[in-house]
Amino acid sequence: MSIASMTGFARAQGTAGGYGWAWELKSVNSKGLDLRLRLPPGWDVVETAARASAAKALARGAVTANLDAKREGAAPTVRVNEDVLTAVLGAIHSVGKRIDSDRPTLDGILSLKGVIDVVDAEENPDERKKAEVAIAAGFEAALADLVTARRREGDALLQILSGRLDEIARLVAAAEASPARKPEAIRAKLAEQVAQLLDTGAKFDADRLHQEALLLAAKVDVREEIDRLTAHIAAARELLQKGGPAGRRLDFLAQEFNRESNTLCAKSNDASLTAIGLELKVTVDQFREQVQNLE
Repeated sequence: MSIASMTGFARAQGTAGGYGWAWELKSVNSKGLDLRLRLPPGWDVVETAARASAAKALARGAVTANLDAKREGAAPTVRVNEDVLTAVLGAIHSVGKRIDSDRPTLDGILSLKGVIDVVDAEENPDERKKAEVAIAAGFEAALADLVTARRREGDALLQILSGRLDEIARLVAAAEASPARKPEAIRAKLAEQVAQLLDTGAKFDADRLHQEALLLAAKVDVREEIDRLTAHIAAARELLQKGGPAGRRLDFLAQEFNRESNTLCAKSNDASLTAIGLELKVTVDQFREQVQNLE
């Protein structure tokens, strides 16, 4: 199974039962799955099935699904409201007895509010059912295209993330091979610092000074950080190779990468090792930024 991005777009459209319809699905990053359905009045019947299908196909992402559905070729019916017309004619006749004026015209009477009713043609239950079935199938088709689009972008992200991991591995190897972390280099650095202290003329206990030197040597050793970074790299590669919804676990590993690179910089006793640590932090940030897009 390949990894997938959380961003994508898909569209499906068609006609059925005298209705024209179109679905548009848009997906962006989110901590969980958030489906927002925007349906025309009267089409709530498709919501339950749509939510169930989205939950099966997607693990994460904020998905907006817009449905546009309209009747096609159904001419509206024009009806005369007899009650209103009778009332209007009665009023005209009554007023005409009191006021000498021109007789009202037909178009003037028909233009009065409520005299003419324009209503949509009555729906055929069978045609309506056909439209509902077609719209539900259309959502499934759009959802499948959205999944494909997200996986296509996931393939591109896989290449980027693999490259970032390669760079992290290169920097960890450079830290491993850094002359600054060799025991003799640490001893030389400590000897230099001790010599500077002794030159001050202050009195120091030799045994205590030796113990402090050993503790300081242990503190500046980045062996544990390198080992953990190496293990995290292997775990991240395994997740990318396995595929599926791996975004949350990779984000956790990215945080661990950042923690270890921070500690490496803090322990560094040499400018060259610090430079490696800083470059490692930049690459880890780039890795985590891309991980945020994964499902």
